[in-house]
Amino acid sequence: MFKAMIAVACCGLAGTAAAQEQAMDIPIVFLSRTEEPRLPLSFVDPVVQDPGVWGARLAIEDNKTTGKFLGHEYELIEAIVPADGDVTVAFQEQVEAGHRLFISDLPREDLLKIAEHPDAADTLIFNGRVEDDDLRTDTCHAQVFHTALSRSMRTDALVQFLVWKRWPRIFLLSGTQDHDVAYADAIRRSAKKFGTEIVSEDTYAYSPVARRTDSGHIQIQQQMPLATQEGGEYDVLVVADESGIFGEYLPFNTFSPRPVAGTHGLVATSWHRVQEQWGSTQFQRRFTEIAGRWMEERDYGAWLGIRAIGEAVTRVGSADVDALRSYLRGEDFALGGFKGVGLSFRPWSQQMRQPVLLVNKRILVSASPQPGFLHERTPLDSLGYDMPETRCALQ
Repeated sequence: MFKAMIAVACCGLAGTAAAQEQAMDIPIVFLSRTEEPRLPLSFVDPVVQDPGVWGARLAIEDNKTTGKFLGHEYELIEAIVPADGDVTVAFQEQVEAGHRLFISDLPREDLLKIAEHPDAADTLIFNGRVEDDDLRTDTCHAQVFHTALSRSMRTDALVQFLVWKRWPRIFLLSGTQDHDVAYADAIRRSAKKFGTEIVSEDTYAYSPVARRTDSGHIQIQQQMPLATQEGGEYDVLVVADESGIFGEYLPFNTFSPRPVAGTHGLVATSWHRVQEQWGSTQFQRRFTEIAGRWMEERDYGAWLGIRAIGEAVTRVGSADVDALRSYLRGEDFALGGFKGVGLSFRPWSQQMRQPVLLVNKRILVSASPQPGFLHERTPLDSLGYDMPETRCALQ
């Protein structure tokens, strides 16, 4: 008995020593810029406060849960650049402080500034916001991983569903701003990829109306049918209005009685408050308890980035940037994201593979990839640009 007690004690000391050898501090910088909150079209929808950072805060607590058993201490550093501030200065200050792991909740221009900064080569930057496809196909950076959906992943997910529903004829109505044009281009690509037909196209130049006056709804009721009466014979109206200017008015106001999808109506998204499947109810509840609101896409993108770091550090046993990058790009990496399958990164673009939710404001309608859309590696790679379509050379 005495020998057994000695053996147990020795094992305990050995375990403590091993844990101390593995002990490390892992600071993660959440980098964002002060912006005016985006006002919703309806008073029913809340004004989202502090998008992105609450997802980072929740993920840090999740990392700490596992890390405390391994001696891994996670710290979230919130670096918020003023609206007129220089993001490159803020980034350089964090690098000089010894920080190498970044969550970018920045618009495209700022993301490119830090990705192309001379000090960025020895960092990892997780983009949880920008969805532009060219950052996954042409303008690629070895240190940038994308947890935000690409725009093509959204449109592929939507068009797959239209094919599954046997609604192959599309009327594409697009706004005129740059993001709207980019979404419309992505829809055209997805339609060609999956064999649907865009039977009609039109653009909509928004003219503001007094929505909250007594006659506001009458003006909308008159404008929308006029804007959609040239669609001809189609199955679904796909709206490209990323700016959120007119698309909300289209359901039930189209000239022909047809469903609305795209940026409004049936929407493809990485996360939404209606998501309750695959164990996500508790996840949603934990977020609302700390943030006081529902989780948004930018929150989810930041959460995925920090959780990916935590998973990699746990498996590798190191916070070395090169070791983490190698593991994140490898076949062994898989992250639980409450979507029913493990999430991983495509090595050719460092875009996170993930199912895409198709939702309206009340329910989860479906999730893509749809049944029957196969791929030689994984059905998840049927969404977005595949390896032969990418001109990046990420080693």
